[in-house]
Amino acid sequence: TGRCHAFSADADGYVRTEGAGVVVLERLSDARKHGHPVLAVIRGTAVNQDGRSNGPTAPNGPSQEAVIREALCRGGVSPSSVGYLECHGTGTSLGDPIEVQAAGAVLGEGRDAEHPVVLGSLKSNIGHAEAAAGIGGLIKAVLAFRHGRIPKSLHVRELNPHIAWNELPVKVATEAVEWPRNGVPRVAGVSSFGLSGTNAHVVLEEAPRQEVA
Repeated sequence: TGRCHAFSADADGYVRTEGAGVVVLERLSDARKHGHPVLAVIRGTAVNQDGRSNGPTAPNGPSQEAVIREALCRGGVSPSSVGYLECHGTGTSLGDPIEVQAAGAVLGEGRDAEHPVVLGSLKSNIGHAEAAAGIGGLIKAVLAFRHGRIPKSLHVRELNPHIAWNELPVKVATEAVEWPRNGVPRVAGVSSFGLSGTNAHVVLEEAPRQEVA
């Protein structure tokens, strides 16, 4: 249909596009020393591989769970503190249920049922940017920190019926969602899964507040 219907019953495959994204990385201590603006802090990252599977169109749920769990562990971040997940979210009838199930299994640990993880996918806006898809999702998450608002994920008329929405501690941003701090730093996860079976996950935390001299 020319659209990425991430999380939707209308999911019918992904739309290819092209793009590029650039972020500048610096140690937090160096950025503070030099007075550079800090947009977000990378708390943890992880990469793994699907291993043997049924092919490139059949993602591996346990591997996706493992990569999220490892990134959280490396960053010393509890699953329940993640407020937003920028999903791979291609909008395929098979891939979306596997991803949402894996994310819910990990991020639901210790979570209050009244505060589900909000899900979104940049692909619903611009399509699948191939090798640039992951960095696009990271930039979107950083902008959500800046504005204190999670953008609407597009093209969801009806939620994918193959996902157990009532059983998982997640919800799709079918409308823009205000994202208050509630006294603690906001945390987001960003997932990107390659056609080769490589899975990557980044845990981001909003930039610490700086005192104005």
